[in-house]
Amino acid sequence: MGKLILVRHGQSLWNKENIFSGWTDVDLSPQGIGEAKRAGELIKTQNISIDICFTSYLKRAIRTSWILLETSEMMYVDSVKSWKLNERHYGEWQGRNKDEVKNEVGAESFRKIRRGYETPPPFITVDDKRHPKFDKKYDCITPNLLPIGESLKTTRKRVVQYFFECIAPQLAMNKTVLICAHGNSLRALIGEIANIHPEDLSKIEIQTGVPHIYEFDDNLNLKNRYELKYDEDLPKEKKEERVI
Repeated sequence: MGKLILVRHGQSLWNKENIFSGWTDVDLSPQGIGEAKRAGELIKTQNISIDICFTSYLKRAIRTSWILLETSEMMYVDSVKSWKLNERHYGEWQGRNKDEVKNEVGAESFRKIRRGYETPPPFITVDDKRHPKFDKKYDCITPNLLPIGESLKTTRKRVVQYFFECIAPQLAMNKTVLICAHGNSLRALIGEIANIHPEDLSKIEIQTGVPHIYEFDDNLNLKNRYELKYDEDLPKEKKEERVI
């Protein structure tokens, strides 16, 4: 069975400003560009050969994949893009400062929506300019499939469906697959492949620009997982535990 590499895009301009991005197509910050380069350097250093890359429709993930593949000298690798790997759609919260939203709705409601599993944010209307139907990237998608706000549960449904339809077959052919995506879409996928209970998904922290490696047996059961990091990025007690 092949090897899966998961990379959350480098820091975006709105990550830096503490704003909910969701499906808004914001680009990488200078720090995010550096993080994508470091991810590529780590993969190159470990002599990992990528066979195929999957990304979302959002430029912060796409650009991360470009930089990573260029840095690791694998720009020839085919890339497949799908909206089903997009970040969770944050509905009415999209484009708003996280601290302001938290002060407005209260800490408990904020936690329940942002880190809970089943509770979505307030939905946008179908006429809201943030609706994906107004973005030409989604012209080929049936409008009623486009979200107006998502919980982690509904995000997980689309991500996992796409994984088993399009990505798992690549792993079954013993290919090394790179996915450059987003905090919540990757959190949803990790929950599935690592068999993590939905209530525990909020505990999964995915740093920007850090390659996470997943290895499977012939039945797609997870047998090993680890991160690629430079020694200076690791806590002292973790350096001897690192598996690379």
